[in-house]
Amino acid sequence: MLDDQIAQALEILRRGGIILYPTDTVWGIGCDATNAAAIDRIYTLKQRVDKKSMIVLIDRPDSVSRYAQTVPEIAWQLFEVADKPLTLILPQGRGVAENLLPEDGSIAIRIPDHEFCKKLTYKLGRPLVSTSANLSGEPAPVTFSEIPAEIKKGVDGVIDPVLEGKPTRKPSSIISLGPGGEIKILRE
Repeated sequence: MLDDQIAQALEILRRGGIILYPTDTVWGIGCDATNAAAIDRIYTLKQRVDKKSMIVLIDRPDSVSRYAQTVPEIAWQLFEVADKPLTLILPQGRGVAENLLPEDGSIAIRIPDHEFCKKLTYKLGRPLVSTSANLSGEPAPVTFSEIPAEIKKGVDGVIDPVLEGKPTRKPSSIISLGPGGEIKILRE
């Protein structure tokens, strides 16, 4: 089941599609983070007027420096000691579509603790966009049944809810790191 779902997701992502999938936090909408057209489709689907950056998922910590030009030393320590889902905003994002990055050029990276997400990002070989499966301004859906119908209809593929696992049911903590290691907690 897991391998079949990953194969289907990869096919959709590689042709520029978007998927609806479970993570270790809440349900997400995702696409290949290097595909600008797919990213634009997500902004449109979520009815997001302001094109804020979205989180990307990667499979392991040693991939972080591929997507952030500057990785303060504290980032490695935070990823190592995190005991709950953690997103780090790092300066100078790179290797992803330009429309994924905010005006300051930073990138938001998370390493999920979810088998489907880890295997998918590993096999994709690129970061996976991860934004909550809600309309802009609405609460993040913690179960598949809470996802708005227009979101479900607007994606190219839906991962089987059986793979949901045991999510935290709340978004990840977000910490922004400056180039010199300055720390700013944005969401606990």
